[in-house]
Amino acid sequence: MSSLPEVTCRTRSRRLPWFFVGLGAAGPVLAAARVAGAGEVPDAWVLAGCVLASLGVAGAYGLVVRVRADASGLSYRTLLHRRRAPWADLADVRVRVRYVRHSEIFRVHVVTRGGRTWRLPLPASASAEDRPAFDATVEALRALHRRHGTPESDHLAVISKGTAGRGIGLPVLLCAVFLAGAASAAWFVPVVAAEKAAWTSAVPCAAETAGRDEDCLTTLPAVVSRTEVARGKGRSWVYFADGRPVDRVPVSKEGAGGFRPGDRVELTVWRGQVREVVGEHHVWREHFPAAGEVAVIAAICVLAAGHPGALIVLRLRGRRRPADEVLPSPLPFAGALVGTAVWSLPYCYAHPTVVPGSAGGVAWADIGSAATLALFVRAWRATRLHAPGAVLVAPVEAGDEDVFLPARFLESTEYNPHGFGTHIVLGDRGPAVLPHSGPGRFAARPIPVERLALRTVRRPRGGDGDGVPSNWDIAELDDGVRLVRLAAAPADLARILRAFTADDVPAVAACSDG
Repeated sequence: MSSLPEVTCRTRSRRLPWFFVGLGAAGPVLAAARVAGAGEVPDAWVLAGCVLASLGVAGAYGLVVRVRADASGLSYRTLLHRRRAPWADLADVRVRVRYVRHSEIFRVHVVTRGGRTWRLPLPASASAEDRPAFDATVEALRALHRRHGTPESDHLAVISKGTAGRGIGLPVLLCAVFLAGAASAAWFVPVVAAEKAAWTSAVPCAAETAGRDEDCLTTLPAVVSRTEVARGKGRSWVYFADGRPVDRVPVSKEGAGGFRPGDRVELTVWRGQVREVVGEHHVWREHFPAAGEVAVIAAICVLAAGHPGALIVLRLRGRRRPADEVLPSPLPFAGALVGTAVWSLPYCYAHPTVVPGSAGGVAWADIGSAATLALFVRAWRATRLHAPGAVLVAPVEAGDEDVFLPARFLESTEYNPHGFGTHIVLGDRGPAVLPHSGPGRFAARPIPVERLALRTVRRPRGGDGDGVPSNWDIAELDDGVRLVRLAAAPADLARILRAFTADDVPAVAACSDG
């Protein structure tokens, strides 16, 4: 029996890392020489030295990083640490997809018997050009693992967005941030309400208390010297002649545009600040937010926390599922949150203290709460994990008319060239693949059902691609010596598989992947 070769992964090109190392060494030297020559520390040269030093660290990382696998085990090293483990201590070799803007980065993760996960620094793939080399390296690692270890799964697990193997760390963090924002906004609701009530009820100061009591209104005359209207979202200002009674007052852009140099105005001072500027042709008043506005912000934060909360719930419900199995979409919960926002945001604005003060408010809250409960119950049921192939035993009506069902083969074959098929048509002329939903069999490719044998029906995995909806099932079929995958909704897949054979579907069709 021939032995499998070892796998060694290094940085593909070593010239660029050495170039960065040279820059990293030259940067501090140049900065030190400049400092010694100038007798002081020029900020620009220090900054340039730090930037070049960071490039040197990156270059040193590229020179040192290495992943090696052989019969004795798997090891890797970086600038900071090294790790090594025999194949017997490793449970699985997986691929994890990280989504960045307009691209996907594929990395290799190794799961130990204790449940810990290592992310290997190499190999990595960020484009279609280097995917073949990446896939070949992953397959070599898995071959070594099969030869010298005992993998937990017989297929390559791809952890992508929406799969059960994704952690809950980021959703928990986002949920906590939104809830903290909601708590802060809710804390300010009574403060804002009290301040606006005090401003609304404030009366002019008596002569003997003018200038000493900040809770009353003091009126002072002034003359506008000039205005400064900000561009964009900056502050606008109104300046006063001789700096009396104050030098300037921050106002809105519209407020600054309404005053002209030489205008005689009256300033209203409350609690040590100018709150009003009243002129003959224009008036500016400081905006005091209503308690309802702050309550709406708190409610929005709570609703925003609901989306990562839904992700947490879905991942906890799927924690016993295979790591690469695609979980149901959180869109039903998003719909429930939107439905809740329709009634809760106006309610929070009208009743910022949450407690309704009228029979109408009580009815509003009761009906809205019942509607929210119904929406979330429906979302909970819609996101249940169904057993793959469970509907295959349901009877299917016979008929000669063509029936067009959304379905697609995930592999390119002679009956599905370049993955062009989006539907499968069933009828008296036999099943065929179509690039459209009918009517008619234009561009149809007949499916050679006589050579297809059903192997299993399972739920979507991360490696099946993002084009497969999470509520579909996938049938794995033997097409001669190759495996083909057919994806469709469970009920549609049942009809298609029934059309592929005149006999009942074998019992293996209702089994899930282990």
